[in-house]
Amino acid sequence: MTIESSVEAGAEAVRQSLSTAAARNLATTTKTPPQMQGISSRWLLRMLPWVEVGGGTYRVNRRLRHTVGGGRVGFAQTGAEVRVFPPTLAELPVLHGLEDEEVLGAIAQRFVRREVAAGDVLTQQGRPVEQVVLVVHGRITKRSRGKFGTRGVVGAVADGDHLGDEALADPGSVWAYTATADTPCTVLTLERSEFAALAERSEALRERVRAHLAAAGRPQDRHGQAEIGMSAGHVGEPTLPGTFVDYELGPREYELSVAQTVLRVHSRVADLFNGPMNQVEEQLKLTVHALRERQEHELVNNRDFGLLHNADHAQRIQTRTGPPTPDDMDELISRRRSTRFILAHPKAIAAFGRECSKRGLYPDPVMLNDHAVPAWRGVPILPCGKIPVDAAGSSSILAMRVGEDDQGVVGLRQAGIPDEIEPGLNVRFMGVDDKAVISYLVSTYYSTAVLVPDALGVLENVEVARFD
Repeated sequence: MTIESSVEAGAEAVRQSLSTAAARNLATTTKTPPQMQGISSRWLLRMLPWVEVGGGTYRVNRRLRHTVGGGRVGFAQTGAEVRVFPPTLAELPVLHGLEDEEVLGAIAQRFVRREVAAGDVLTQQGRPVEQVVLVVHGRITKRSRGKFGTRGVVGAVADGDHLGDEALADPGSVWAYTATADTPCTVLTLERSEFAALAERSEALRERVRAHLAAAGRPQDRHGQAEIGMSAGHVGEPTLPGTFVDYELGPREYELSVAQTVLRVHSRVADLFNGPMNQVEEQLKLTVHALRERQEHELVNNRDFGLLHNADHAQRIQTRTGPPTPDDMDELISRRRSTRFILAHPKAIAAFGRECSKRGLYPDPVMLNDHAVPAWRGVPILPCGKIPVDAAGSSSILAMRVGEDDQGVVGLRQAGIPDEIEPGLNVRFMGVDDKAVISYLVSTYYSTAVLVPDALGVLENVEVARFD
């Protein structure tokens, strides 16, 4: 480049108007309120009917049930050694209520580990039940032969479930189904003869078995509740049975849980930097969002009152093949009347969509609160990212009936608390410290209750990462 041309280029580079960078000194910047990732649709909080709990405690009264236990047992693993955790053996109906740790420990020591290959048969329909089987890991399908010779699936069991516990109390029991391992399984087995030998030496164990047999012999309906005697279809003037409705003597009580945080704002920020947006209000808005997200997480996952941990054992079902199929969803919603909605992780919803597409099914969405949401059999399927997906790519799907009038699932809160800004959520001024920092206590109180067992069902071990 010649000297003349470089001089001309320099002259052209001289600015002839005000730059945008300088102009911003006199301009008003258009800005947004603070944005936040992690805010979800929170469908569970929106769909649950909320019951006002004035005294902070909600008692659920139910009819007396004679069938108890039936939960899941726990296991402890040290290297390759697996053993059952003795206190959880009380989840077996025969042992429910047994608190003698020494006896439970003795029973636990008599379980023998067994590895089962996929396709192996563990029980045979019609054969005597001679052992209890605890499933440590894997999935087992129960099949039964019908009156016309056809074979059908009657259920599946997985980690923590058990088979054959009736043998502990009834030596004459027979298997009502054939159990076949779908996957490689680890199980623990206890021979009935071992249990009988232990019972001969333990009065506490014999008393527990007698109490179980007495409860099983009492009149009860198909749900295990104390039967209400009545007569129907009679003619003439027979003597009608007398009856009464018995209640549980120790009903469950739910205390409101709490999520709290302390919001801190420096007085200089609150005084001088409040235009055009109020700093305290914006800080509070984001804090409330975070608390509501944590509230929904607790309603799903809390080990005391969370939905995943409070579903009745009889309302927990396993997928047939892993991914959530239309057959699985039919089984899930058929377990209760008036299923109001289904709650699933977005990945589980996508997996269900893939299974529908494989079969050429394209369910119509439904309108819910002015939103078009996916549905199955007219039941909305709502996303909830709080339902966990484990490292193996498995999740759970919940189906529920809601409302006190329908004996369903309800949310619990207390409205009208001091300094309330939303129902069940308040902000209390805590003062200004010697560093001129203003503090606010932000709290929300909540819980959830399942009024009757069939109000909530869970489809477990849902594989969400299979794309074959």
